[in-house]
Amino acid sequence: MKFVIKRKEKLTSNIFLMEVTAEWVARSAKPGQFVIVIIDDKGERIPLTICDYDPVKGTIVLVFQVVGKSTEKMASLAVGEKFKDIVGPLGKESLMMNLPDEELKNRRMLFVAGGVGTAPIYPQLKWAKKHGIHADVIIGTKTKSTLILEDMMKEYADNLYVCTDDGSYGMHGLVTDAIKHLVEEKKEKYDEVVAIGPMVMMKFVSLLTKELGIQTTVSLNSLMVDGTGMCGACRVTIDGKTKFTCVDGPEFDAHLVDFDEAIRRQSMFKTHEIATDSKDHKCNLTAEVNHTIKRRRVPVREQDAVIRATNFEEVCYGYTAEEAMEEADRCLQCKNPGCMSACPVSINIPAFVRQVRDGNFAQAFKIISASSSLPAICGRVCPQESQCEGSCILGKKGDPVAIGKLERFVADWAREVKLNFSEIAPANGIKVAIVGSGPSGLTCAGDLAKMGYDVTIFEALHLPGGVLVYGIPEFRLPKETVVKAEIENVKKLGVKIITDVIIGRSITIDELFDKEGFSAVYVASGAGLPKFMNIPGKNLNGVVSANELLTRSNLMKAYKEGYDTPIYPGKVTVVVGGGNVAMDAARTAKRLGAEVHLVYRRSKAEMPARVEEVEHAKEEGIEFHFMTNPVEIVGDEQGWVKAVKCVKMELGEPDASGRRSPIEVKGSEHDLNADCVIMALGTAPNKLIIDTTDNLKSTDWGGILTDDTTATSREGIFAGGDAVMGAATVILAMGAGKKAAIGIDEYLRNKKK
Repeated sequence: MKFVIKRKEKLTSNIFLMEVTAEWVARSAKPGQFVIVIIDDKGERIPLTICDYDPVKGTIVLVFQVVGKSTEKMASLAVGEKFKDIVGPLGKESLMMNLPDEELKNRRMLFVAGGVGTAPIYPQLKWAKKHGIHADVIIGTKTKSTLILEDMMKEYADNLYVCTDDGSYGMHGLVTDAIKHLVEEKKEKYDEVVAIGPMVMMKFVSLLTKELGIQTTVSLNSLMVDGTGMCGACRVTIDGKTKFTCVDGPEFDAHLVDFDEAIRRQSMFKTHEIATDSKDHKCNLTAEVNHTIKRRRVPVREQDAVIRATNFEEVCYGYTAEEAMEEADRCLQCKNPGCMSACPVSINIPAFVRQVRDGNFAQAFKIISASSSLPAICGRVCPQESQCEGSCILGKKGDPVAIGKLERFVADWAREVKLNFSEIAPANGIKVAIVGSGPSGLTCAGDLAKMGYDVTIFEALHLPGGVLVYGIPEFRLPKETVVKAEIENVKKLGVKIITDVIIGRSITIDELFDKEGFSAVYVASGAGLPKFMNIPGKNLNGVVSANELLTRSNLMKAYKEGYDTPIYPGKVTVVVGGGNVAMDAARTAKRLGAEVHLVYRRSKAEMPARVEEVEHAKEEGIEFHFMTNPVEIVGDEQGWVKAVKCVKMELGEPDASGRRSPIEVKGSEHDLNADCVIMALGTAPNKLIIDTTDNLKSTDWGGILTDDTTATSREGIFAGGDAVMGAATVILAMGAGKKAAIGIDEYLRNKKK
């Protein structure tokens, strides 16, 4: 999609209006919703409420104020130039749109706009007028020269009142003064107030309307990274409960909002420099490798721990051809290979290892490619120790064959020599849609394309790859050389990837069937929303989800010099959790300059993270606190984290998972000094697709309900990966994608009969 600027107006000295082509957004947008804009390759994701939209022209109108580096760049763009990405519409439509028509006709509303907040008021006012609502408008601004959209508002407002701080135009005073004047002196009666503007303005409007007994709605433009609910950065407290602005809002009952917390969190990145210092990479490719023990695993070369803890270069260097052949020679070539049956995508492991042993790397790649579309990725991030290598006979008395490292070697070799084995069946003209471009979606798309289907992937973010690009750090999984290359291989099969499309917002699944002509849909949208501990201080400044930290660093390249996205790793950081995501977050924070402590409520033996990742973290200087659990996050006078209150734990009886349940040790309270807390506690499902797709059944915990073929309760809709299983591994998601491709093919073949 081309996000071309068709019109640009300078409304004030630092406020601009732009009309931009964004077909997907324009045809689905509703008042109250917003988009996320990315200016260029190094730009941050900027949330902007939609001021207007035209589904016929395929354009949207954005109004923004120059407040920093990114918006300054935006203001410099001219008509005819393009934004790199615009994704949306995001968030829910205005709350008033859900009211019955009869109630709307008798409703009197007061819209209160502050500064650039006038822009998001406009589409709501326009809609209200068309639906018979009587609406007055108050616009608050510093001075006459900063007033925007006055004539546009006059067209739809029953009465328009302007108030200026300096009295240069309209009423002299604040918007709260105008509200008091209308209600107390003019005796105007309003059923609802809708206030949009600076957070502090909305706070004082809310305090006043609560006193006056008027229902009030506010639109919260909070911190945001992805806009899909994945990172948790946009969390706010509503009636004592944590909500996410991008999926639960942006509109909320004003009288239930914790404005003080929201104001504090909004200022989080204003006083902190971006930690993106680059470090020189010292190569140790010449490191000597010990080959003296023939039947022990050939060691793999890695960056020195002290050096790698200061950079984002890949930790593991992988095998040379000679090392790979030597390691492959250890394989016993079992007649009934347990390694193969333990592989979720059923790679013929003995066969490809034998080819590596004999130096036939091209043939080895051909064997792997028959089962896996992402071998260079899987060779790096799959938990081989609990899958293929865990079932290797050699592992019973020594080291199992390094299957993952051999798979990586073959895939990297093939990429370097530009080898490709893509055998595609004749095109059958049947269209299949894939929701999400993570490992499950990419796998399903690749397998279906090989069968001859016309496959399109719809991705919510501005780059394809899902967790591969936003979740896994560069030092474990290089994005340009590995992830991008393997996605390009999937595209070479004929798979189309459309980014910046939110299924359920930009277009619904029903519209994919009815309007776009797709015959089947595979939902591989991922796990969704991050979890936070329900303890005091959970929303202090400096408390972030691992998803947020990793998304800022990985997807938005905040760790690299020259990129605009801010990041806050803290100076002394506590990471809560024991899985691979916790290791990734801890090691990322360490590389960004933080002193990192990881707390885990069970023992080391029970950590779900890969042993290799735990060892790497320890080598890099991460301090582990096992059998420790946070009970409170302590803040300072400014609302920032200053310590984490913890208790010691001991293991009791096994829980439902089979692991022994941790029990608090009485009197063991102690503090860990910290200025940042990273929550790495797993994810909860994002219900956007379930909520916008009729009769799509879900499980008790919110995942999409499927049968053994990945078919859902709706005919033609299939689902798999984290959207069904909850957060799992890359390879398990790929396995679900392969199963889905088989199920979809069978369904469509039977449908033709």
